[in-house]
Amino acid sequence: MIGEPVFLVGERPTLADALLIGIARWLDFHTVADKNRWPKLAALRQRLEADPAVIYAFACIPNVGTAAAQPRQEPPIVLMRQGAFEVGGRVLSDDKGTLSCDHGYVEYQIPVKARAVALFMWHSSSAKVWQNRWDGGEGYQSIFLRRGFPVYLWDGPRVGRGNWGCESYTYTPQTGRDQGNFVAWRLGAKYPEWFPGVQFPTGDPKAWEQATRARYDEFDTVKNAELETDAAAKAIDQIGPSVLVTNSAGGWRALLTALKTKSDNVKAIVAYENPGFVFPEGQGPQLEPGPFGPVYVPIATFKKLTRFPIQFVWGDNVDKSPSWTKHLENCRQFVDLVNANGGHAEILQLPAVGLKGNTHIPFADLNNVAVADQLSAFLRRNKLDLRVAASHEAKR
Repeated sequence: MIGEPVFLVGERPTLADALLIGIARWLDFHTVADKNRWPKLAALRQRLEADPAVIYAFACIPNVGTAAAQPRQEPPIVLMRQGAFEVGGRVLSDDKGTLSCDHGYVEYQIPVKARAVALFMWHSSSAKVWQNRWDGGEGYQSIFLRRGFPVYLWDGPRVGRGNWGCESYTYTPQTGRDQGNFVAWRLGAKYPEWFPGVQFPTGDPKAWEQATRARYDEFDTVKNAELETDAAAKAIDQIGPSVLVTNSAGGWRALLTALKTKSDNVKAIVAYENPGFVFPEGQGPQLEPGPFGPVYVPIATFKKLTRFPIQFVWGDNVDKSPSWTKHLENCRQFVDLVNANGGHAEILQLPAVGLKGNTHIPFADLNNVAVADQLSAFLRRNKLDLRVAASHEAKR
């Protein structure tokens, strides 16, 4: 019965919404039903729970508090196996001995009764963005473990936990990066002026502090992307059937990875706000080389990207950012080229399905459960959520 309006009966909350959120809290307390059973209702609930008035009302109720201070009671996540492994890389040698370096790092968790296809999560800030919502709530890692998917978190060579490089490199601290991220992540057009309705806990200084620290130095160059994707392709070949779930320039790297795997283990790519693309030589936008490519490849190589479904997901307020507006236009041209060559690529703009206020990192936003429901729908539609009797093992 929930239609197009942002709230139950219009563009603003009414008494009907207040009644709804009160009943929802009662359902939580008594564990009457799974809130993810009705995706539109879950999305509406996420919007209401981000409303300052609702946050204040809950804070006034004894033993309730905010989501971060008083998380909802969820059943334990039961794992069959967890661990980590390194993959790829080189070995340097001289008369002193050897150095193993330029490998990637994979952290994994396999739930009991796992689904057949794993989710390989590739960040473009730090692995932290997959682990928690900005307010401390559950992130994609936990959400999709609960939904039965093996989850792999990836740090590529020279990034994060894979920073043991084969070449010398330096890190130069740059003041102003925090404020730059505020704009680049589309929290607002200018620091510290938040976009109205942004899905970030704007009144929580701790959440902003956590966001400013959730970063690695990434070395965004084509050369480094090629290095990372050499190792990532080996990781996917080892892990087995996987959906590459990415953020920002991780999407560009996922496309390059899919061109390099020796197996057919890449079953799909779901890229949140990807700024870099792979185009056939002589086709698509002819762009000057930059930190996110593009990379131009022969048409026969490009057609490898037509073997599996690809979804590009975009948040809100893209039109208020000239750079992201251009990236979205390049995305449309990429999608057209994939589909013209027999592929299956699509663009999902979250406001079009009623999810407003999402940032550059929508899977860590306050409404990340509703965003996750869109991913679940994509996986279900492409038959990538099937369960198998055999245990899913990480191959090392």
